[in-house]
Amino acid sequence: MSAVHYESYTQARAHLKDLLDAADEGRGATVRRNSGRAAVVDVERLRRHLSLGCPSKAEVVAEAAGWSVFLPGLPLAADGGTFDEAMEEMVQALREYAKDWQDRLRTAPNHEENWGLVQLIALSDDAELRDWLVGAAR
Repeated sequence: MSAVHYESYTQARAHLKDLLDAADEGRGATVRRNSGRAAVVDVERLRRHLSLGCPSKAEVVAEAAGWSVFLPGLPLAADGGTFDEAMEEMVQALREYAKDWQDRLRTAPNHEENWGLVQLIALSDDAELRDWLVGAAR
């Protein structure tokens, strides 16, 4: 089967099953709306692709009072008494960053390119984000 492309959301709505089937199978699936076009993709495929294309590069430092985690180039840092606590804090910091990005940072010149990271955060559960931070494949 080939990709599916619909020239309006009315047309896509009439063929919603075909659109979702194409996305589920990894085929191209798009919908035109006004002058723009949107892609419909399977969440797990997109999440996996984003995690590979956007490695965390997290730096973890053991300190006398516990552990610190930070992501170079991002205003994110977390710490905890144990490695696991520090990772849990970093997952929460990522969630807060994604919310802030959606609310106000998406148009800031030094944050607008973080769209992929924000999508990865939104599409991942806490365990997947922790695995991404430590570089564990799922």
